[in-house]
Amino acid sequence: MNNLFKKRLIQGDLQIGTIVTLPSTEVAEVLCLAGFDWLFVDLEHSAMGVQDAQAILQAASPKVPCVIRVPAIDEVWIKKCLDAGAAGIIVPQIRTSEDAGRAVQLCRYPPVGSRGVGIARAQAYGAGFTDYVARANDEIAVVVQIEHVDAVANLDSIISVPGIDALFVGPYDLSGSMGKLGQVKDPEVQAAIAQVKLTAGRAGIPLGIFGTTAEAVMPHIADGYKLIAVGTDAVMLGAMARETLATLRV
Repeated sequence: MNNLFKKRLIQGDLQIGTIVTLPSTEVAEVLCLAGFDWLFVDLEHSAMGVQDAQAILQAASPKVPCVIRVPAIDEVWIKKCLDAGAAGIIVPQIRTSEDAGRAVQLCRYPPVGSRGVGIARAQAYGAGFTDYVARANDEIAVVVQIEHVDAVANLDSIISVPGIDALFVGPYDLSGSMGKLGQVKDPEVQAAIAQVKLTAGRAGIPLGIFGTTAEAVMPHIADGYKLIAVGTDAVMLGAMARETLATLRV
């Protein structure tokens, strides 16, 4: 295993990806060929399951690392996604240090964690088992989502949890938790996001964020965010279709 994703996080490289919600290996291939640095495979807000995610990982391998967002802090989901070969796990709705600690524990093999030991695609179906288990704890990325006002309030204790490799801001859920659903440019929402950036910067933790368009994420890139997810496969497909039709139906 050679997890370029976490290595680049540690180096502080800018990594630009997009969110995959469609269970299509062809779509994954197209996105990889387009030149994205990583794919954010979303099992929280899509109809996909682990088998769909594994097929996407197979289509993207070996050049483009895939990081899977699980639906919850759940042992079975995390175990299955890691065994499918994910380069990392994105854990949604982290609100406390206890949540963060459990997320890290479930992503790490004993003795530092409690991840179950299996033989699947990640371990080369047994052929690479020894090498994988020896390196997985160091090379698998654990990314926790900061997308609730409670998480912002508890951020100092959250980042004190050993083993967190990056924070990822979810602006839309954060705005909803503040009673301002979808108002991601609201001053209070922006102030909360700024607080996350300030705290992450002091701790030296890489920071990521989602934006619907290139224009939406460009200010964050300029502000030092290194892990970018821009748009989704379905949204980009729809936007291009509408743009094409608008041009032709004049």
